[in-house]
Amino acid sequence: MSVDVKMPLTAHLEELRWRLIRALLAVGLAFMVAYYFAEILFGFLTEPLLSLNASLSQGNPGAGAVQLIGTGVAEAFFTKLKVCFLAGVFAASPVILYQLWQFIAPGLYDNEKHYAQPFVFFGTIFFLAGAAFCYYLVLPVGYRFFVEEYGTIRVDPQIRISEYLTFTARMLLAFGVTFELPVITFFLARLGIVTAALMLHYLRYAVLLIVVMAAMLTPGPDIASQMLMAGPLLVLYLLSIGIAYLFAKPRAT
Repeated sequence: MSVDVKMPLTAHLEELRWRLIRALLAVGLAFMVAYYFAEILFGFLTEPLLSLNASLSQGNPGAGAVQLIGTGVAEAFFTKLKVCFLAGVFAASPVILYQLWQFIAPGLYDNEKHYAQPFVFFGTIFFLAGAAFCYYLVLPVGYRFFVEEYGTIRVDPQIRISEYLTFTARMLLAFGVTFELPVITFFLARLGIVTAALMLHYLRYAVLLIVVMAAMLTPGPDIASQMLMAGPLLVLYLLSIGIAYLFAKPRAT
């Protein structure tokens, strides 16, 4: 059993405040490092969109090239800050997850507290894997759909950098968080909150929810991009069922 003494609400809030401060300090430090590589990071984040120019011109020589534009005096500066902040969040994700673990650890049993390292390691891996899946598979398909729509109305695509990066950042973070499902399931199963049988019972509802989430999160309304989102989510849910079965909380004897 946990040997921690129950803390009042104010103590929990104070603990949460310090955990948030430490996480923000880690993001801030990573932000400052990322600022030195801002141009490289900007090129990396705009690659899924600008790389369409070559492929679109091959299929349609008269197609207008995709252009990123700025319409505000300080838009370039704030765009650079946004890029560095996003990079800071991803770079500091192990620290963020560790601070989250340290906040919830006092409520766990002693034999459950040694999961800190697996939680941070696998949490980081799945978070980055979700973002990578979005960057390399979902975004190119979605942006191709949107850019090709400009051709149907004979308009050259000129997209504001602030809007593009805001949308891209939301997509990367959404996929990163979504891919945490197996990690979350592991701890819920260890705490006895969910079981494999319960997750199997609600499988049909999970499939429906996954389809709805795919329709909301994917950038394009086409079936291909939605399947790119729904397919991995379904695999993650089935994987989570297996995790819940293997790591279920032992029954009391």
